[in-house]
Amino acid sequence: MSDVFKQLSDAMAETVESLSPSIVRVDGRKRLPATGMVWSADGLIVTAHHVVESDENITVGLDDGSEHSATLVGRDPHNDVAVLKVDGTFTPAEWGDNDSLKIGNLILALGRPGEQLQATLGVVSALVDGSAHGVGGRRMRMRRGRPGGGGPKRKRMKMRMGRALVDGYIQTDVVMYPGFSGGPLVSGDGKVHGLNTSGFSRGISLTVPVSTIRNSVETLQTHGRIRQGYLGVGVQPARLPEDVAKELEQESGLLVVSVEKESPAATSGIFVGDIIVALDEENVEQLDDLLALLSGERVGKDVPIQIVRGGASQDLSITIAERM
Repeated sequence: MSDVFKQLSDAMAETVESLSPSIVRVDGRKRLPATGMVWSADGLIVTAHHVVESDENITVGLDDGSEHSATLVGRDPHNDVAVLKVDGTFTPAEWGDNDSLKIGNLILALGRPGEQLQATLGVVSALVDGSAHGVGGRRMRMRRGRPGGGGPKRKRMKMRMGRALVDGYIQTDVVMYPGFSGGPLVSGDGKVHGLNTSGFSRGISLTVPVSTIRNSVETLQTHGRIRQGYLGVGVQPARLPEDVAKELEQESGLLVVSVEKESPAATSGIFVGDIIVALDEENVEQLDDLLALLSGERVGKDVPIQIVRGGASQDLSITIAERM
């Protein structure tokens, strides 16, 4: 038994050592540095959005003790991802396939809040592919960062986190020490499966999967920003009449309190007093639901929107514009 334990211990130490050149310190906020990962050999660095407080004066520290100025490529606040660029040639992390990760697998979380690389051990406690609502059924709120329901109609539910969302996530029991946000979650084969973040909720360790990071990086490289949809309405939560709530199998929607002139909402025939209950066949009960559905991939698309007007539900069509 002691030999097995020693072999496991040595293997973990070797994994940490092999990843060290790919894990950097990110100085992007006052007092407390955070962690980043080398995404590509040409100097793209991924880190957590909430740890980069300013768009300027960002510094990256490497495992050899050298420091480099970094420029901000862009942010994805919804997924707590920021992309930096450093001049030079670097050693990228080896990225894993999340399909190979299983609940109960041992994992390492690495961080470089200072010059020395740090590690903590844990297990995968949950794998959520986007069909679950929050953790344990709860909505979660992002503690810092810039902003960007059930029912039979729901095709796929994304995780809502205040004004942020993650299209699937990995939950672990690792201790997220100060400065670990932006660092890697590492499996037993030494591959990185995502970006650790404490930005979504206190006391819960979450990891943004590689697939989400890849989408963010590609979008930010192409556009410099994450596109956000726009309807042109002011809304507030409102309870539905009892008979309508029973028919739609949801208790609330969003009451329209203002409509901007020549906006998508005005063009589609939405009026003040209407209650939005679904967009693109996904239920809308809270503002977070609507913001999550106004994602970049829907910009420019003509989608169905369901409203309640005069105590009866009706379907309209709306073309989602881009928020500028």
